[in-house]
Amino acid sequence: MTELVLDAHRQRNFDLVLQVFAAVSAGDADAQIINYTEDIVLDFPFTDPPSVVSGRTAVHERLINAFKVFQFDLTITELHPCLDPDELIIEFTGAGSYLPNNAPYVNRYIAVFGFRDGLIYRQREYFDPTQAGKSANA
Repeated sequence: MTELVLDAHRQRNFDLVLQVFAAVSAGDADAQIINYTEDIVLDFPFTDPPSVVSGRTAVHERLINAFKVFQFDLTITELHPCLDPDELIIEFTGAGSYLPNNAPYVNRYIAVFGFRDGLIYRQREYFDPTQAGKSANA
């Protein structure tokens, strides 16, 4: 990733994303959820059907279930600061395993993060949902 110099506000927001990514790599839903507002919205517009998970409790449950099936590390490849200092667009890759059959899982993502009061209130992820199916059927 190209090194960017961020102002203090954007850096604080980016540090939240880094904490979320570290929690994902550790498979730790509790460590991930503390970075989200109570009214967090996870939006997955490319899943079939598109899905939205709203609220900290529902998101926490979704994360717990996901970490039972997937283990992977996320690597940021590009960071795009937006005009709004409380929005970041991040490109990243995920690589790891689909745990039920230990098949490899890889994917590329673009996510739009929204921040409010020092926490993430929105995370919209664009990725290829067919990759999970390929791992499950391997």
